[in-house]
Amino acid sequence: MNERSLIYAAKHGDVESFNQLVLTYQDMAYSVAFRIMGENEAAADATQEAFIAAFRKLHQFKGERFKPWLMRIVTNACYDELRRRKRRPASSLEDLHEITVQNNPRLHSQQESPEQHAQRSELNQAIQDCIMALPDSQRTIAVLADVEGYPYQDIVEITGVALGTVKSRLCRARNRLRQCLQAVRELLPAEYRLMNE
Repeated sequence: MNERSLIYAAKHGDVESFNQLVLTYQDMAYSVAFRIMGENEAAADATQEAFIAAFRKLHQFKGERFKPWLMRIVTNACYDELRRRKRRPASSLEDLHEITVQNNPRLHSQQESPEQHAQRSELNQAIQDCIMALPDSQRTIAVLADVEGYPYQDIVEITGVALGTVKSRLCRARNRLRQCLQAVRELLPAEYRLMNE
């Protein structure tokens, strides 16, 4: 069954059709949520909340493109959780960092040495820390554009902000990331290091 047929059937109460849509998009939704939230459990919760919300709002879906509609629900679920956290902050930053490091999914290549694996893990953590240091609105756009590879028009649909705002936030996010990563430039591959003149 194609996506349009699945959506039509799900709109008319076929839960199995909606489950097929979930299976199609769950990894993508989780990936976006993980990069915005920065930890497994929060990303899983946001993804689950997003799919529940999508099922409840499916009757409102009028567009041709399901993926941007769903990713907007995912990013909104992440924003909701981030707002809740600001109202009731977590116990400590060190605890959050340990949880993130322990739960961060990484594949270990059999071809890399333990030292290379450690360096790659350290760089991945530094990048994630820099992403998490961005303001929420910039982080979302940077994740969608540079991590997930969405084109500008999809990001406009997902975030609901104007194209100029998307470009502006992405530019600011990239500048902040560049500055943040300069603190760990020894971890970066040589071609990505900025030279101080």
